[in-house]
Amino acid sequence: MNMDLLQSGIGMTSERTRERLVNGLRREGIRDERVLEVMRTIPRHLFVEEALASRAYENTALPIGMGQTISQPYIVARMTEALLDGGELDRVLEVGTGSGYQTAVLAPLVRRIYTVERIGALLEQARARFRLLRLRNIHPRHADGSIGLPEFAPYDGIIVTAAPEGIPRQLVEQLRPGARMVLPIGGAEGQALVRVTRTARGYDTELLEPVNFVPLLGGVDS
Repeated sequence: MNMDLLQSGIGMTSERTRERLVNGLRREGIRDERVLEVMRTIPRHLFVEEALASRAYENTALPIGMGQTISQPYIVARMTEALLDGGELDRVLEVGTGSGYQTAVLAPLVRRIYTVERIGALLEQARARFRLLRLRNIHPRHADGSIGLPEFAPYDGIIVTAAPEGIPRQLVEQLRPGARMVLPIGGAEGQALVRVTRTARGYDTELLEPVNFVPLLGGVDS
């Protein structure tokens, strides 16, 4: 990926283009002004292939290779807003770095974020983007995200960018009491975005809306 070319802009990164995206997010119900400002300023064109850069500010998911996608901006904003709704977050875990776009959106809004990706090649691309954008509070790890990162727990928030069949107990146990996890769950028959809050006796689940994500896989791939 030619980062210099993409960073300099290739005709689709104007203020008007980004403002159109933000206005669309407002119409779809995103209300947190902190989230909207970050969505306006993070250069999404850096997180897609050059051939798709002209579509970077459309409200649509795009392929990033290796069977993975970059989520549509609305879903990124919705998950971020849902995670932040409980207040300020110090330590956040992201499962599924992917292109790094969701990570980059969260980074200005939390104190530190640990992000784990099972596909090494994707993680290296994301690391390069984080360096380019000087996002220094991101701590990437190449590991099996389906089991989380227990060595850095407990977390004030967890965000999962691929869909397990149900609520992963291992991830819930890495939340501090009262903390939240936002994730899609389900399979081929349908998926839903949910917000899980850890309680003294287990967890509470809140249904947010229907979604469509790639499945959450275990293991590690180079």
